[in-house]
Amino acid sequence: MLSHLGVMVVVSAILGVVVSGLAIPFAGVLGFAATNTADGIDNLPQELETEQLSQKTTIVDVNGNTIASIFDENRVTVSLNQINRRMVKALVSIEDYRFYEHGALDFKGTMRAFFTNAAASGVVQGGSTLSQQLVKQTLLSQASTPEEKAAVTDDTYARKLKELRYAIALENRHSKDWILERYLNIVYFGDGAYGVQAAAKHYFNVNAKKLNLNQAAILAGLVQNPSAFDPTDYPDRALTRRNVVLDRMAELGVIPQAKADQVKDRGLALDTQPSNNGCVNSSAPFFCAYVLEYLRKDPQLGNNLEERNRLLFSGGLTIKTTVDMTAQTAADASVAARVYRNDRAIGALAMVEPGTGEVRAVAQSRPMGRDKDDGYTFLNYIVPSQYGDSNGFQAGSTFKPFVLAAALEQGIPLNRTYNSTTPMTFDQADFANCPGEPAFAGTFETKNSTTSGYKNLYDGTRESVNTFYVQLERDTGVCKPFELAKAMGVQLTDPKGKRGEPERIPIFTLGVADVSPLEMAEAYATFAARGLHCEARPVTQIADAGGNVLKTYPKKCEQVMQQSTADAVSDVLRGVIEGGFASAQALDQPAAGKTGTTSSGKSVWFVGYTPNMAAAAMIAGANEFGTPTTLENVSVGGSIIYGASGSGDAAPIWGNAMKVVDDSLENVPFVYPSTVVGAGQERASAPTPPPSSSPSPPPSNNGGNNNNGGRGRG
Repeated sequence: MLSHLGVMVVVSAILGVVVSGLAIPFAGVLGFAATNTADGIDNLPQELETEQLSQKTTIVDVNGNTIASIFDENRVTVSLNQINRRMVKALVSIEDYRFYEHGALDFKGTMRAFFTNAAASGVVQGGSTLSQQLVKQTLLSQASTPEEKAAVTDDTYARKLKELRYAIALENRHSKDWILERYLNIVYFGDGAYGVQAAAKHYFNVNAKKLNLNQAAILAGLVQNPSAFDPTDYPDRALTRRNVVLDRMAELGVIPQAKADQVKDRGLALDTQPSNNGCVNSSAPFFCAYVLEYLRKDPQLGNNLEERNRLLFSGGLTIKTTVDMTAQTAADASVAARVYRNDRAIGALAMVEPGTGEVRAVAQSRPMGRDKDDGYTFLNYIVPSQYGDSNGFQAGSTFKPFVLAAALEQGIPLNRTYNSTTPMTFDQADFANCPGEPAFAGTFETKNSTTSGYKNLYDGTRESVNTFYVQLERDTGVCKPFELAKAMGVQLTDPKGKRGEPERIPIFTLGVADVSPLEMAEAYATFAARGLHCEARPVTQIADAGGNVLKTYPKKCEQVMQQSTADAVSDVLRGVIEGGFASAQALDQPAAGKTGTTSSGKSVWFVGYTPNMAAAAMIAGANEFGTPTTLENVSVGGSIIYGASGSGDAAPIWGNAMKVVDDSLENVPFVYPSTVVGAGQERASAPTPPPSSSPSPPPSNNGGNNNNGGRGRG
């Protein structure tokens, strides 16, 4: 019979194997166990909090097809019945073949490992059970700082005893199948793949349910050392390790030796798939980036940016978006054909569905990436600045319809006529500011770049006559068009010019404010929806890893003008396409739109719509940093631009994309504005008297600009 000391020596030796993985000297184990084990183990924590595993998030298009994956750890959690039994048997055979027979501690396995390693004078065989391994993997997964991760792997008695106590708690709280399922989902399989489902897709392009014996043996062999046996880096090592797993399965009677030998004669048969993380490799990269920035701004997804990012990149979410890949592909192709990525210009196109605000496509000529010298960028020029960091570009005469709509809302008839000579000098004091704001002061001159003479609201718009529109804005005042544009989605945030040039000024109608294509598409979608403005939204729903809906993003719409006003604007803007400057872009169904060109030649636009799709196309001069530059005498899309224009340069981007998209759109007619005075009088036949009086400006002034006219032309 062993003495008390002899028993303690044996127990301590066993404990040493268990708690140290055969790495702690026997004498140290004996000393620690004799003095501290009995008193200390009862004070250790008794339960391990198993938090939800980090899983990759999937972003899908309007039809449910994946467009991007984002993750901190490439993992997709699956249940045990979604994992092929070959995989389960291979793992248990090589890691813990008595898993279903022992508790948290396998005394037989521990003693075998102890004597094997003692005979070899080193660590040859481990004694940890799958439950003990799961504890360590869980603690590593839940460690959030380098210090916490170091503590999990620290070679101390206290840490190893804590793991053992946790393993006992796991065995008491959970079934063996639960532990095995959790282990297969948490363990790292190398090359960025966490969990068996991600590993199966990454190495073999199959689901875990479809793993064959060869594949299962390769993955089971990776667990011991995923870096050393990585089949993509060390195929020979992986092959040797796979064969060890197969022989072990045969030795245990899990498979026949003949079957093991048959599989050992094969190669690895990898079908490695890239683990694309993030938006760069997405089929819609800038739409993907827009989605992430949109969600990062949502306070309901977390108290701060860190919490929101953690949810997005670790929550295993399914983010259902509004992008239509037919529209996106058409937009990408149209932009790329007209503006090359290395051009000193940026081409962009945004599409928004009227009546819902759902963003169907965003495309730009500069691809996503870091190499600025090769035309790559991470700046998203298509969306408002808070989502893409670009300040936007002046929109030129595409702002004129805001003044047109404001005039109609104020009862100005469509046949109102102005003698639109060129040049014309205007007194800013004649332009009413918003109530309570100081009056404008000074004079400015405006010239026409198209036609001149007597014009009404039809031909003044179709021919984009600058002096006509400045006179019209003199009658409406500056405030009404400015506020209407904001209500339609144009993010005018600097009316007085505190951060840059003022936006609310008498030449507002000529498009001097910086905007993005998405803002303009959203605004014109309001005309298409008969005055119903719907906020642009790229996401409709977020679901968790279990498919439960976390949040929906319903449409947010408001009627911002009379239906008859929007109908009249559409009737006027149809003329731009039906016989006007953009007649080359006519579609198979009714369409309306407006050209825009800045006289400085820095940007050209075309914004147009059918009753069920609105799109804004832009080409803007810009250097590699996105700073605005001129388009004149610059090579864009392989041709030198001489006299940049919205109709000649930007409109074809709109037309080429919309001619693809309109094939899938219902052919819906515009509503004729029969109740609006002057409807159908598309030419100014004779002068009509000017209004009896113009709005009186406030008595004070703000020393406004003297000569900011002429910035917009057709």
